[in-house]
Formats: sequence, structure tokens, C-alpha cells
Amino acid sequence: MLEELLKYMSVYLISMVKFIGGPLAGISLGLSYLETVLFTVAGMMTSVVIFSFVGRAASRWYSQYRRDRQKPVFGRRSRRIVRIWRKFGVIGVAFFTPLVLTPVFGTIVAAVFGVPRRQILLHMLWSAVFWGLVLTFMVFRFQKVALEYL
Repeated sequence: MLEELLKYMSVYLISMVKFIGGPLAGISLGLSYLETVLFTVAGMMTSVVIFSFVGRAASRWYSQYRRDRQKPVFGRRSRRIVRIWRKFGVIGVAFFTPLVLTPVFGTIVAAVFGVPRRQILLHMLWSAVFWGLVLTFMVFRFQKVALEYL
């Protein structure tokens, strides 16, 4: 019982930080496809809920941190994010969050651009479900290749 709980918590916690880590952890721990998808989505959505509340404050802290270290305001990554935002808005940010961004960073980006919390939650949820199903399927389908990188 405790061992199963630890497996679930591992997938959940890993996917809070890096989405693709959820399916990889799920397969390496021997979880089923559905369990892996559910805990991966739950992990991402936990990060989204937390950082939708603290997103703007985290952004201000990060901006000050970069200024203190005299780092450029716009780098390659930030330009790419602004380009995605201008073309696709919150839907584009949500779509690319599990692939390019992290759940934490994608949520902060949406919050910084002034998206209402309810919209952030809605768009990140469909994105998490979609990419959770797709990436978990790919990891399970190509199990041998995926396990080589663990």
C-alpha cells in the first residue's frame, strides 16, 4: 500500500515541475497508462493552481533577480514566448506549456500577460489532459527507447 502511494506521489511531484517527467516516471515505476495520465495531469494542475495565485509576484521577483545580476531583459526564450503570445494568446501558451515551457513557467507567463485565473485553469487543464494522453501514449508505445534514457 505504501509502495503504491510512493509511486503515485513520485509521478505527481515530478510532473508538477517538468511535465514529460510524469509519463517517464510512470512507466519506470510500472504504473498503468491511466494511472500515469491521471497523476501527470494532477501534478501539472497543482502547479498551475499554485502559480496562478503567485504568478505575478513570482514574475516581479524574477525580473528583479535578473536586474540585480545585470542580465538582459529579452533573451531568446523570452522573445519566443512573446511571439507565441502575440500569435496565439493564452491558448498558444497553454498548448506549448507541457512541451516547451514548464507548468510553473507557463502559468507565470499567462498570469503576467493578465489572463484571468479562471481562463488560465481552463486552458491549462485541456492542455494537460491532451498532452498527458499523447505523451503517455508515446512513452508507453516506445517503452524500450524511453527506458534507455532513464
